[in-house]
Amino acid sequence: MKNVIKSAGVFLLSAMCMMSEVSADEVAIRQALTTSMPTMKIDSIKPSEIKGLYEVVVGLNIYYVSENGKYLLPGQLIDVATSKDLTKEKLNGARQLAISKLGQAKMITFKPKISKYTVSIFTDIDCGYCRKLHSEIDQYLAEGITIQYLFFPRAGKDSESYNKAVSVWCSEDRNAALTAAKKDQALPVKTCVNPIDEHMQLVNDFGLNGTPSIISESGAIYPGYLPAKQLFATLAQEKSAK
Repeated sequence: MKNVIKSAGVFLLSAMCMMSEVSADEVAIRQALTTSMPTMKIDSIKPSEIKGLYEVVVGLNIYYVSENGKYLLPGQLIDVATSKDLTKEKLNGARQLAISKLGQAKMITFKPKISKYTVSIFTDIDCGYCRKLHSEIDQYLAEGITIQYLFFPRAGKDSESYNKAVSVWCSEDRNAALTAAKKDQALPVKTCVNPIDEHMQLVNDFGLNGTPSIISESGAIYPGYLPAKQLFATLAQEKSAK
């Protein structure tokens, strides 16, 4: 019995030492980074898949840092054996979580009768390819693709495109208002509490710079216009690759 208690004590002491060692490294890294980069808002620090290298999450960005916090590496971490981009997978997951937290109630959704895939599309009412995509909305729905729209008025806050987005959101029938706006039809100017600024914050967090920007359910980004059948094939290929 004594031997069992002794062994358990040794194991517990060893585990506590390991935990304190990891914590010490994380504290050292946080101190080093906040000293040299005071504006960096660190969300988490944890050991990466490489010994001696730590993963630092800053918003929707991932960096790799030496255990003393002296060296910082931006870039992708690849698992050579599987050819998997581990960094990309984690970033995709972070984007998916961010969209999920925003919630469908803060998006304008077009749903097919039977949904096979869901994409979130950042759109600008005055963008030519955004209008082309929306003019083919029935084709996407026919493929079983649910489209969740978020606004990305590229001209910025309080621009004409931004104000159009607000008017669409504040309309009684948002779906119909968006379709009308995409056809360049004039809408009554309206204001109300809206999520447009939250959409634009995600644009910044995701590092998007063009419209349309399509985000799959996994969080992968597909920039630009994709015809319905091509988008369906892309989503099917993404799903099969998991």
